[in-house]
Amino acid sequence: MELTVYLAGEIHNPWREELRTQAIKWNLPLTFTGPMEDHDRSDLIGEKILGKQPTTVLRDETASSINNLRTQILLSKSDVVIAYFGDQYKQWNSAMDAATAITLNKPVILIRDEKLHHALKELANKAQLVVETPEQALKALAYIFE
Repeated sequence: MELTVYLAGEIHNPWREELRTQAIKWNLPLTFTGPMEDHDRSDLIGEKILGKQPTTVLRDETASSINNLRTQILLSKSDVVIAYFGDQYKQWNSAMDAATAITLNKPVILIRDEKLHHALKELANKAQLVVETPEQALKALAYIFE
């Protein structure tokens, strides 16, 4: 058995790469997907596909539509979603991805520091598991294969 894991969450720290590296070290049969991690590529994809847009709002809208298409497809093909919330950035995309996963009946592991409990309480209540570190999330997935 192999699981496809969608990694939603903050893009401004190396948590995804650390999690992927640890999964390889533990020899876990996991395939990872997630949002576009190249921030410039994500922001400019609308213009790359649809051409130059007349305003920054339209540039953002076209990129958003294409990124949402990508996200919807990858989320729907995932077996489980790990959503990481750090304390430095507002992470509306992460919350949206986790909420979408929940509506698709995908299991969600929410990673957040305890100090974010109140801000994420409704989302945490819908998740299958809430942890504080990526390593704890990976340990929970490793348990599935025992």
